[in-house]
Amino acid sequence: MTSLPEGLPTAIGEEDRDAAVRRLQEAYADGHISHEEMDGHLGQVLAAKQRSELDSALSSLPAEKPGTTTMIGAASGRIKRRGAWQVPRTLKVASAYGRARLDLSRAVIEHAVVDIELALGTGRAKIIVPRDAIVVLDDLQTGWKDYRYRPPRRSSGSRGPEIRISGTMGFGRLTVRHARR
Repeated sequence: MTSLPEGLPTAIGEEDRDAAVRRLQEAYADGHISHEEMDGHLGQVLAAKQRSELDSALSSLPAEKPGTTTMIGAASGRIKRRGAWQVPRTLKVASAYGRARLDLSRAVIEHAVVDIELALGTGRAKIIVPRDAIVVLDDLQTGWKDYRYRPPRRSSGSRGPEIRISGTMGFGRLTVRHARR
């Protein structure tokens, strides 16, 4: 096996680009950069082909907060979070045979955007989001049954956190609903 010489440019993948875009969106949502700065950086990120170009586009952003990703996993059984629990920026939920129930209605959410990445084999999942949350399910892949989500009929006027749900569901069903109170 031959190793690559040091100092060669490192190509980036779609995951790297997506993570950079999320960092830009979070910096903008948190007020660290202006709309114009975000547009400029976004153009750099989307045009980047090498790691150095991506790093250059993100160099003026504040450092990522440590511990913003949490993993919850179980081979079987139930994964359950409810009440006043601290929601990380990225929550990864993995289970081969169990159920998952995440109630964010009374949770402490400090981030403008929360990513929930599911990796569930069999068993169903239920996620309850705050009344004013924006739910995005674009990157969710379901194997057996489609997810159930009905956006609220009318807006309350206030804008809550954006909850982006992605990942894979095998033979279970995901149900997402807004809190009633």
